[in-house]
Amino acid sequence: MLKVRIQAVRPLLSRSGWTAFILALLLVCAVAPVLNLALPKDSLFHLSDYAVALVGKIMCYAICALAMDLIWGYTGILSLGHGVFFALGGYAMGMYLMRQIGTDGNYKSQLPDFMVFLDWKTLPWHWSFSDSFAATLLLVLAVPGLVAFVFGYFAFRSRIKGVYFSIITQAMTFATMLLFFRNETGFGGNNGFTDFKRILNIPIATPHMRMTLFVLTGVTLLGFFLLARWLISSKFGRVLQAVRDAETRVMFSGYSPVGYKLTIWTISAMMCGVAGALYVPQVGIINPSEMSPANSIEIAIWAAVGGRATLIGPIIGAFIVNGAKSWLTVAYPEFWLYVLGALFIGVTLFLPDGVVGLVKKLRRQKP
Repeated sequence: MLKVRIQAVRPLLSRSGWTAFILALLLVCAVAPVLNLALPKDSLFHLSDYAVALVGKIMCYAICALAMDLIWGYTGILSLGHGVFFALGGYAMGMYLMRQIGTDGNYKSQLPDFMVFLDWKTLPWHWSFSDSFAATLLLVLAVPGLVAFVFGYFAFRSRIKGVYFSIITQAMTFATMLLFFRNETGFGGNNGFTDFKRILNIPIATPHMRMTLFVLTGVTLLGFFLLARWLISSKFGRVLQAVRDAETRVMFSGYSPVGYKLTIWTISAMMCGVAGALYVPQVGIINPSEMSPANSIEIAIWAAVGGRATLIGPIIGAFIVNGAKSWLTVAYPEFWLYVLGALFIGVTLFLPDGVVGLVKKLRRQKP
C-alpha cells in the first residue's frame, strides 16, 4: 500500500500572533483617532498632532525596514540603495500633489511654481498622468518596481553578490540623487516638491486628513506584514532561505536562484515605493536628499537593530532608532551620527540577532 504523507498547512500567525495583530489594528484604526480627534488638547491622554505625524512617519520607515528584511534577512542580499525606491514612490505622489495645487501657487499658474520660475511653458512628458490619482497609485508601484527589475535582472544574471552588490546599489543611489538634483529633469532640483495643498481635492493640512493618512499608513504596514509572513511561510520563502544559506546547492537541486531573487527584490522595492508615497503627504516635502546613501544605510541599520529574519524585528528597530533620532536631534543634535554609528557597531558585535534575538535568548534562559 502506498502511503502518502500530507504536510499540515502552517498557520499564517499563531493565536497569540493574531491577538497582537488585532490589537495593533485596533490601536491604529480606533484608539489613536479617538485620542487625537475626540479628546481635548488639555487632556492627559490627548495624542498631539506632532505625535501623529511622528508615528506616521516612523511607520513609513517601518515598511522600508520590513522590505529590507525580505531581501537581507531571508535572501541574504544586503541592499544599500533602497532609499532610491522609497524616494521614487515619494516623487510619484509628490507630482500628483503638486498638480493638486492648481492656481493656488505663488505664480497663479497651472504649472508648478518651480517650472514657472525656470520659464517652462508646458509640462514635461513624464508629468502627463500626474493629475490622475489612479495613475499615480499605479506609478507608485510601477516606477520603483520597473527600476528594481531592470537593475536586478542584469545584476543577478551577472551573479553579482555580497559586498560587490551592496557597493553597486549604493552607487546607483548616489547617481540617481545627482540626477534629481538637476533642474532640467523636471523634479524641482535640490528643493524638490513642497507646499502641498490638497489630496483628492480635500485640504491636506487638517486634523482629519492627517489622521486618515496615519490610519492608511498603519493598515498598510500591517497588511505588508501579513504579506511578508505569507511569502516566507510558502515554498517560495523556503527557497529564498535556501538561497541565502547555500545558493550553489540550490542550483544543483534544479532551482534557478535568479528568478527568486529578482522577484523578491522587485516586491521589496515596490513596498518601499508605497512607503514613500505615504510619507510625502504626511511630511509635506520630498527632495533628492531622501536618496542620499546615508538614508539607505539607515534602513539596513533598522533591520539589524530589530533583528534580521524575524519580520517583526525590523519594524521594532525602525521605531527604536527613529524614536531615538527624533529626541537626540533636538536635545543633542551634534551627537546623533556618533550614536547611530556606535549603535550599528554595538549591535553587530554584541547583538547579531538584534533586539528580538536578545528577547528570545532571555526567554530560553528562564527556568
